[in-house]
Amino acid sequence: MPDPRAALAAVAEEIARLRSDYLAGLPGQLKELTSLAAGLTGEKTDAQALDRLHRGLHKLAGSGGTFGMKALSDQARLLEQTAKNWVADGSAPADAAKRTAFAADIRALPTVPDDVATPPATEPVYPLPKVSARAIRVWLVDDDVSLGQELAQLMGQFGYEVRLFTRVADVEAASTVDRPDVLILDVMFSDEGINATEAMLVRPLLRALSCPLLFISADGNFGSRVRAARAGAAGFLLKPVDVPRLVERIERIFDDRQAAPYRVMIVDDDVVLAEHYRLVLTGAGIEVEVLNQPGLVIERAAAFRPELMLMDMHMPDYAGPELATVIRQHEEWLSMPIVYLSSETDLDRQIEALGRGADDFLSKPISDARLTATVRVRVSRSRQLADLVAKDSLTGLLKHSRIKEEIATELARSRRNGKPMSVVMVDIDHFKRVNDTYGHAPGDRVIKAVAHLLKQRLRKTDGIGRYGGEEFAIALPECDATMARGIMEDICRRFAALRFVHAGSEFSCTLSAGIATSNAGDDEGGTALLAFADKALYLAKNGGRNRVCVSGDEK
Repeated sequence: MPDPRAALAAVAEEIARLRSDYLAGLPGQLKELTSLAAGLTGEKTDAQALDRLHRGLHKLAGSGGTFGMKALSDQARLLEQTAKNWVADGSAPADAAKRTAFAADIRALPTVPDDVATPPATEPVYPLPKVSARAIRVWLVDDDVSLGQELAQLMGQFGYEVRLFTRVADVEAASTVDRPDVLILDVMFSDEGINATEAMLVRPLLRALSCPLLFISADGNFGSRVRAARAGAAGFLLKPVDVPRLVERIERIFDDRQAAPYRVMIVDDDVVLAEHYRLVLTGAGIEVEVLNQPGLVIERAAAFRPELMLMDMHMPDYAGPELATVIRQHEEWLSMPIVYLSSETDLDRQIEALGRGADDFLSKPISDARLTATVRVRVSRSRQLADLVAKDSLTGLLKHSRIKEEIATELARSRRNGKPMSVVMVDIDHFKRVNDTYGHAPGDRVIKAVAHLLKQRLRKTDGIGRYGGEEFAIALPECDATMARGIMEDICRRFAALRFVHAGSEFSCTLSAGIATSNAGDDEGGTALLAFADKALYLAKNGGRNRVCVSGDEK
């Protein structure tokens, strides 16, 4: 994995180079604008030159502050407003003195930064390193050896690599040569006389671990929870620990890190400024595509699949609101956030633009931190909304209709590449008995535990959905019946070893699964393959449950 600090340094170096190029090219830009202003005659035939003059000042107003030249932005914005009025009138003023004074004002625009000692105005935010395909490494610290061993064994069923410590001092010693992905600490260590919530605040070696922190305790009093919060804990769970709930909390922590990078498209004819934004967002771990030719927006969006579009309002040949309207004419882009990024200051025009397909308006110049934060919030919320549409709210798995679509898609791919594909139907055995005995809340935890285990043990490329109630459907690309059986038998074994806690008592559950491979349905499609898998599931149920059957086993 690339060193985040090295990546940040490279981005900062590129931004510094870009700023230097901008400053070097600024006198030439002002000379061109001064020439345009001096050449105006006050006749309507100057409309094209006026438009070029307005656009040039508009760019300066938006870009100056970005490169450490706030005075340039402020003064250029005032001149831009004058040029804008002239464009609206259709010509420059007849008074030659006014035109000469305007050209002189352009010539007088500053060409050096407000503070030459100021470094590039950026502090890129780089995401924490992702956990790789290896198992997530957990350091579990508990002086109750038997309880710690049991918890470590149960977490291992979910695929975690757990290292058990019984003393805080041992953790500190280990931290000098290694670090975990997650640290789980008991609160009280009687033999050492340590309260871990307090130790995390004052012990440098513990704080230097810099990983997600969870506390477990037999006492959930408010004071302990507050100290845990002060220590930066991501969770506080009571003993006896409900392992599925613990796993759910850990998964929530790592979901964002393991998710694909955000994808943002910048549509702006200002090449230098767009490149600056690209570098800033890239430094924040965001994938960025820059488009300086607005007429290609649909074609490029179809290839890049952006999750958010940053768009200037004023570009040659195309206005931002026009492009936004065209984008919204395509159904696949109806929900994609469009954010205008412009030096337009007229509130009425901003409101009008927002009414034509956009979601927000950011004024240039904008700080790097605000740009990054806005993009992250917008894309995060967009993904959350997409998940609400596509995924089951309880489990985070695909909904019934979406998993059927996934199976159909994978089956078509299987036929194209000539490789096998398996479909699995999974059901929780005697689930009604769980609800009747313990209630629906514990029943929901059992369902979520299945979902977590499936996500832990299956590949990112596998499709997993909640088919209905306590039933799940899985698409396993490039997986024959023998492989699928081995995978599902391992999952069933791990699930049967889990214990659920409710009102001081423990209980366990089992799974049954049915498998059908892509050759079982012939050419009848995904629906037929699901029917074969469902038939195999019932064979497993009738055979005594807690087992896996493959379509054809009944023969």
